[in-house]
Amino acid sequence: MLEVELAKGAVAHSRPDRTWPLARIKTLIGRRFHKSFTLSGISQILRRHGWSHQP
Repeated sequence: MLEVELAKGAVAHSRPDRTWPLARIKTLIGRRFHKSFTLSGISQILRRHGWSHQP
């Protein structure tokens, strides 16, 4: 489900540009899924699914 949310694009989630820094993904996960991960954990999740990230 996270991939679906990220695929909607950053602008769809009130992000003025098209970037997805880890902190923004952490916020999205917290708001949308009511879960909390460390930035390192989010980075691992993204890599596991073939996504890259911006620090």
